[in-house]
Amino acid sequence: MSGNVTMNSEEKCDVIRVGSRKSELALIQTKHVIQCLKEYYPKKEFEIVTMFTKGDKILDKSLPKIGEKSLFTEELEQALEQGSLDFVVHSLKDLPTILPAGMALGVLLKREDPRDAVVMSKKFKDKKLSTLPKGSVIGTSSLRRSAQLARNMPHLKVENVRGNLNTRLSKLDDKKSPYAAIILAAAGLKRMGWEDRISQILEPDEILYAVGQGALGVECRESDWKMRSLLEPLYDMETTLRCVCERSFLKTLGGGCSAPVAVSSSLQGEKLTITGAVWSLDGQTLITDTRNGKLHLPKDDGEPPRKCPYQEPRLYCGIVPGRMSALSLLGAEQLGKDLAKSLIEKNAVDIMLEARNAISNSK
Repeated sequence: MSGNVTMNSEEKCDVIRVGSRKSELALIQTKHVIQCLKEYYPKKEFEIVTMFTKGDKILDKSLPKIGEKSLFTEELEQALEQGSLDFVVHSLKDLPTILPAGMALGVLLKREDPRDAVVMSKKFKDKKLSTLPKGSVIGTSSLRRSAQLARNMPHLKVENVRGNLNTRLSKLDDKKSPYAAIILAAAGLKRMGWEDRISQILEPDEILYAVGQGALGVECRESDWKMRSLLEPLYDMETTLRCVCERSFLKTLGGGCSAPVAVSSSLQGEKLTITGAVWSLDGQTLITDTRNGKLHLPKDDGEPPRKCPYQEPRLYCGIVPGRMSALSLLGAEQLGKDLAKSLIEKNAVDIMLEARNAISNSK
């Protein structure tokens, strides 16, 4: 662990201890959350505590072949449970839809671009994926991306590439690199200040994105009302509703990084729309559907939202409701469930099981 704090021992008990992975991107994201909090609490002191997670250490296997959940979160969550951390900053897409007992997402910050981005090698800097020569190698660590590429752009060859953003870009830029391009989350590139490396943004009709991609989630102990109250000013309504819906979809399906599952969502006024899909590993089988629903949101004129008949305090796919209307959160959660049930009726679970079994047998 490492951190920095300038307070004396008597004051240290008031320092808020923030957990983060050690990667440069993780630290940028954690510092961003702290800076946002300092705008509301300028006198608060924060200490960043960094850790390597299992997903950071095992780099010789693709994520699905490691075959475990919480690859990038478990060590941090253990420290949170033990009380040595006050909250942890995560990329939401890394967090399982079912959190450990006693844990909660205290807030979701405003979402960055959830789409995927293509970074071309210098040799092909003026190309798009669709115009790359047949057999060009595309690097990705994601089953979701590889299945969609196999289906939508069969002229390309997909190979696994692991490591943090810096490592993957170095592998692309190496003179002996086999990769014509790599695909990364646009949000990570933008947060690192590397937007100029983006050659192409992939729209959802080309490549659907991962559940929660682009959003930052701040995890705390569910019973820690002090931290929940401290985090509440950072909440973003649109991000929360969309991500509750996306996580509800994935939770109902029972998916994760061990099967090709993806989404896109939007909130226009009170209308929430979500598209979800499941693919076979080779991309040849696709099961997809779209659902939309009207949410009951607070009015601009101050009129309160309709009363929710469900009064018991609860989490929504691990997310604290905060100041949000329980009725709108229930609506978002139910919409995700309805979409998942639609795909399940079309045998999506069988496709996912086939993918998991194939990965398990290839280890």
